[in-house]
Amino acid sequence: MLNNPASFLFNARAQWQRVATLTDAQFLSKLLYPVVLGLGTPIAWYYGTTRIGWTVGGGEVVRLTEASALQLVSALYVSMLVSLCVIGYFIHWMAETYGSVSPISKGVAVAGYTATPLFIAGLCGFYPIFWFDMLVGITALCWSVYMLYVAIPVVMGIPEERGFLFASAVVAICMVIFICMMGATVILWDMGVKPVFTD
Repeated sequence: MLNNPASFLFNARAQWQRVATLTDAQFLSKLLYPVVLGLGTPIAWYYGTTRIGWTVGGGEVVRLTEASALQLVSALYVSMLVSLCVIGYFIHWMAETYGSVSPISKGVAVAGYTATPLFIAGLCGFYPIFWFDMLVGITALCWSVYMLYVAIPVVMGIPEERGFLFASAVVAICMVIFICMMGATVILWDMGVKPVFTD
């Protein structure tokens, strides 16, 4: 099944071949994939930061208040979806440059499917252990980048060489988005959307 996250993790090339056969109209129905799968990350981190907590340097367990955690995970969820839409738009926008045609829905679907390892890694939030979550997160990020490099030439129907350049351009866009999100985080914290810890 095309919307099976495990198949994107363990059989990515075959899944991208299936994605490449979809029509433009079928891509619209695939836009719900990141919306639904992305819910796991904020739910996990809400639970983990309010119920389980974490320790810093072997000290006391630190937890967030429910209101603060709800604000932060809501911002996380919205930023994930907005980021995928922006990445999808740039995939659409750059497609013609690399000799392909891509509606915006196709770009967003490719971005959403590529983020599958990150969505699954987000479930580590149920039990926040800093070193473990970082290890899983870095591994998931590497796997997502690999999936992008596999996806672009297959789904866009372009040669491998052009696909490599196209995917590299998308990775550069992702890094710019990440830097923008860090700046937005600072602004939001200054406006009051920041962690509030329990006593």
